[in-house]
Amino acid sequence: MWNEQLYADAVQLLQQLIRTPSISREEQGTAAVLGAFLQAHGIPFQQHLNNVWAKNKYFDPAKPTILFNSHHDTVKPNPQYTRDPFDGVIEGDKLYGLGSNDAGGCVVSLVAAFRHFYAQEDLKYNIIVAITAEEEISGVNGIESILDQLPPLELAIVGEPTLTQLAVAEKGLMVLDCISHGRAGHAAREEGENALYKALPDIQWFKDYRFDKVSPVLGPVKMSVTVINTSNKAHNVVPADCSFVVDVRVTEMYTLEEVLDTVLANVQCEVKPRSIRMRPSGIPLEHPLVKAGIAMGKTCYGSPTTSDQALIPHTSIKIGPGDSARSHTADEFIYLHEIRDGIDTYIRLVTAIQ
Repeated sequence: MWNEQLYADAVQLLQQLIRTPSISREEQGTAAVLGAFLQAHGIPFQQHLNNVWAKNKYFDPAKPTILFNSHHDTVKPNPQYTRDPFDGVIEGDKLYGLGSNDAGGCVVSLVAAFRHFYAQEDLKYNIIVAITAEEEISGVNGIESILDQLPPLELAIVGEPTLTQLAVAEKGLMVLDCISHGRAGHAAREEGENALYKALPDIQWFKDYRFDKVSPVLGPVKMSVTVINTSNKAHNVVPADCSFVVDVRVTEMYTLEEVLDTVLANVQCEVKPRSIRMRPSGIPLEHPLVKAGIAMGKTCYGSPTTSDQALIPHTSIKIGPGDSARSHTADEFIYLHEIRDGIDTYIRLVTAIQ
């Protein structure tokens, strides 16, 4: 049984994190809080930019390594907040504050679980806890910036609010910037070539096209046109260009490159992907960790949202306390019992495979 003090310390740490603003790219304060917490508990840590990580006391390079990862950055406070987003107040079973649910509860639960295993000498796996930056903006100075400083990883447990259910797969994300080109002219005369009209068949294709292979966990690849614009703002000018943005959610059935090749073969517009970094990820259903979770009564599902899991090129699972539906909402909160459950879940999962 794990020490109850882990829970008390986790709640106190989460209050400290909430009371220290940590908008993406401005996480210096919470990085310092995390470093001070580890140091106060006798755990040496390393830091690169605003990313903080630590290894278990008896780390053995000959053993495989499990990564505990979550993020300490937040979005900006929702303008509809009715309370101080940086207060970190507890009312009943609720701890309020920006980042409490996404992903502060996961952060402190993972840190608590790491402390539980930290000084054990006979672990089958090494454990590294890495609390990283810039997740909310998929920034390059977050988890991606320290992967080459970590040892080879066997498995990653990514802390995001899943009601402690097992997100065994996560869709990748590719954002496409598309431009249809025409020729400007006066709208009152038969002049020009309307780029907006040229864009319509391509937009229709994105709406209607269905990829053949459907993931048993994540379902189909999904493409959504989300933004459309022309550089022309005058009502009487035929637009010479029409730009639009496509949000593409990709399953493990295709690589991002395969999806991009299909798009290029079927549309007439110019297409430029913003990046091909955010790849689909997941874990086999027969993995011992998944089996352990199912034995605990957890359910498996495919996550439509994207997290730092997409940037970790190793077998990974997403699980954590809190509810994704509360993320980025006004008056964000996490239930205290969810933190207790998060600590217990992480410890029991890892114990089952140790």
